Amino acid sequence: MTGRISNETIEYVAILAKLELTREEKAKVQGEMEKMLDYFSKLDELDTSMIDPMPHLFDFGNVFREDQIENQQKGEEILKNAPKVKDKMIHVPETIEE
Repeated sequence: MTGRISNETIEYVAILAKLELTREEKAKVQGEMEKMLDYFSKLDELDTSMIDPMPHLFDFGNVFREDQIENQQKGEEILKNAPKVKDKMIHVPETIEE
């Protein structure tokens, strides 16, 4: 099947891809895109009625671990390292002027 992809489509894709194509390159890309569409139409012929849809190729399940607190410090220990403390909080210089 040829002629399904117009010159305007090729020019539009080239603009989106920020490519400057010569006339020969446009013709080559047009042929390659039409070959891709031919391949996809062959895939449409396959009977997939017995295949369950899947969101991913591999079934990973939940790959995240539970949160674990490591190297937990007490508030007083943290405040000991602060250069300045005010009302049991680390006091920092103002960064926004009024």
